[in-house]
Amino acid sequence: MTHTYKITGMTCDGCRSKVEKALNAIEGIEAKVTLNPPIATITMNEHIPIANLQEALTTAGKYTITIDSKTDVPSNTENVTTSSCCDSASHHSKETVNLHNNAHGKYYCPMHCEGDKIYDKPGSCPVCGMNLEKVPELNTSPKMYTCLMHPEVIKDAPGSCPICGMDLVPMEPTDSEENKTYKDLLFKMKIAVGFTVPVFAIAMIEMMSDNPLVKIMPITNWNWVQLVLSLPVVFYACWMFFVRAWKSIITWNLNMFTLIGIGTGVAFLFSLIGMFFPNIFPNEFKTEQGTVLLYFEATTVILTLVLLGQLMEARAHSQTSSAIKELLKLSPTEATLVIDGKDKVISIHDIKKGDFLRVKPGDKIPVDGKITDGESSIDEAMITGEPIPVDKKVDDAVIAGTINGNKTFVMIAEKVGSETLLSQIVQMVNEASRSKAPIQKLADSIAKYFVPIVVIVSVITFFVWAKFGPEPRLVYGFINAIAVLIIACPCALGLATPMSVMVGVGKGAQSGVLIKNAEALEKMNKVNVLITDKTGTITEGKPSVEKVFSTQNEENNLLQNIASVNQYSEHPLAQAVVNYAKTKELKLFEVKDFEAITGKGVIGTVTNKKVAVGNEKLMEQVNATVSADLENKISTEQKLGKTVSYIAVDGIAVGYVSITDAIKATSIVAIKDLMNQGVEVIMLTGDNENTAKAVAQELHLSAFKASCLPEDKLKEIKRLQGEGKVVAMAGDGINDAPALAQADIGIAMGTGTDVAIESAKITLVKGDLQGIVKAKNLSHAVMKNIKQNLFFAFFYNVLGIPIAAGLLYPFFGILLSPMIAALAMSFSSVSVIVNALRLRNFKL
Repeated sequence: MTHTYKITGMTCDGCRSKVEKALNAIEGIEAKVTLNPPIATITMNEHIPIANLQEALTTAGKYTITIDSKTDVPSNTENVTTSSCCDSASHHSKETVNLHNNAHGKYYCPMHCEGDKIYDKPGSCPVCGMNLEKVPELNTSPKMYTCLMHPEVIKDAPGSCPICGMDLVPMEPTDSEENKTYKDLLFKMKIAVGFTVPVFAIAMIEMMSDNPLVKIMPITNWNWVQLVLSLPVVFYACWMFFVRAWKSIITWNLNMFTLIGIGTGVAFLFSLIGMFFPNIFPNEFKTEQGTVLLYFEATTVILTLVLLGQLMEARAHSQTSSAIKELLKLSPTEATLVIDGKDKVISIHDIKKGDFLRVKPGDKIPVDGKITDGESSIDEAMITGEPIPVDKKVDDAVIAGTINGNKTFVMIAEKVGSETLLSQIVQMVNEASRSKAPIQKLADSIAKYFVPIVVIVSVITFFVWAKFGPEPRLVYGFINAIAVLIIACPCALGLATPMSVMVGVGKGAQSGVLIKNAEALEKMNKVNVLITDKTGTITEGKPSVEKVFSTQNEENNLLQNIASVNQYSEHPLAQAVVNYAKTKELKLFEVKDFEAITGKGVIGTVTNKKVAVGNEKLMEQVNATVSADLENKISTEQKLGKTVSYIAVDGIAVGYVSITDAIKATSIVAIKDLMNQGVEVIMLTGDNENTAKAVAQELHLSAFKASCLPEDKLKEIKRLQGEGKVVAMAGDGINDAPALAQADIGIAMGTGTDVAIESAKITLVKGDLQGIVKAKNLSHAVMKNIKQNLFFAFFYNVLGIPIAAGLLYPFFGILLSPMIAALAMSFSSVSVIVNALRLRNFKL
């Protein structure tokens, strides 16, 4: 029996997890708890009193369980307004819904700071400040067209306006929201760079002993130029960083934006005070010209670098829904409905269960169903990953998005809309993509402790100087407090990760390893399990003839005959035989009485001999005699996982052709290298058990599984991740897309489909497993480099904080002026840049 209960007291996803764990600890029940709506769906073998359930929850926390008839509604339609324990006060009224079922087209925080909370409009997370991401639309609505001159004309297909004759245009905009965000940031980046470069140039030239700028106009005037140039950077291009910093402070979720906001804000305010009130500063904080040293260049450079990181992140996030869009393209927009013996073209959205649909040669199958009339060969590579079309006849199942061969058949629709396998794959890709966490966790973790420490030190510095320092005490206290904040300003932090990533990504690209973001580099170094597909990943991805056997020791002559027959067939196996003959430069003969027999093979007359090439059923049809010895040889080949075709001449089986998908030459070496590095290599393939076993044994793989559907691969990856493994998945087909998205690192073969490439974090241009070894080595080098950079980014700052606070003044009379603080920041930045550039010489 199954009951639904209302749970009160849950305020975040952590609460939901505790409640679910407590309920499942009760013997004889299975509980599933959702936060929004706050309900528990409990399946029990026999009735358990609610008092027992409440007792279990009381031990977990202040949670209450009640029976409420209002909760007996589908969870995917219930909207509930709640407040999270993580909420800021200004967001208590936000609508929360179930992210998995009802959030398509809305926005969520990629850090999941507030569990599954979503927002109606784009913006930044009120907790962590990250850009809210859009949940991709999964339902493909019919595209509508209209006339620009006559908007009242609306059609469901392109064409011309019936009133004025103009071409109809799509009613929906073609530019995606993700691209719009990226373009907005790109425009701001151009503005920031355009104004930052001259500010930086002016500041650097001023540091020259013989400053040529003074000959043009006084330094005070140049300071005004820097101020004016910095305003668009601070108050337009990068103003969002100050907003995020403020939110992080009022919610006390300190992160990188807190550091950036405080550091650049103080530097900018210090510069403004220095310009308008220079006389309040002691002489030691002034230049030889009597002006206070300003930090407009530090402010603009830091902000521009951070904006660059945001631009890179937006570019990566814009790819999140690209895989889904590529998948949706596989589904046709129209179908041919058979009604009362006549054909009618309808929209795919109008198909109902039980409809009879005609599928013509070359068409994509519109929905899942069964063939009711006719037969054909169907390319199911997008589901199985296998390149060989599958012969289908009456009562055989067909799948939406797969491609019909060269025959027409009629099918009955059994699964439509979200029920089709293609739609389920789309859903799996979407959910796995949203489970990814953003980068910069390390920097934010450091900021969590670094920021409050710096602020506390700065405040203590002010009060100590104000009470015990020399006159003017308040000025000294203010200046030294500012010096602490300036030297702690993470100037190099904005460079630490992006510089290493940019150099590392460039290095990888030179070696055919395309990496999408820093997250992929970081996690690749931790990978200890590699899941790989077979076809197109370990193997070449195309059938090829391994050998032709003849009982009469006339292999070339036999090959010449069967290639001549196969030259008229479009089947991939036939093409493999023809290509094999061409490599041997054999001449093909003219064929008479050619016939392709679906599901069996081909027959024809070559040089007055009746030649038949196909499976055992074809041999039975042509009444060919097969010797026991030949049967044994063919059986041996089949046990090795090879595809074997019988060859009969004039009614006698005289040999066979063995066809295989060859293992790439580099796969053996690459897999051995990975296993030597402690990486388990597991093959999951849609191919048959014999073929999979043969490949696994040849490569000495850790394990393998055959006949895997997309959901099987996904489940296996989730199982391994549940064991604490860091899983990389390498694949090249559409069937691999969900697994690529779910894996900690998805690795796509560049020779594969666009969907696989979009779902992956790393793409190997050459489609070579050796690229995975390169990617792992590069990841190790880049992560080591990033950690070194973070050390450089903070070492000089941390070392300078006590000096800036005036710790050495009582003993040596030394104060760290903002000029020295700026020098320390600059030196740390130079160290980061030089260290990152060393990666260019790293050998993969």
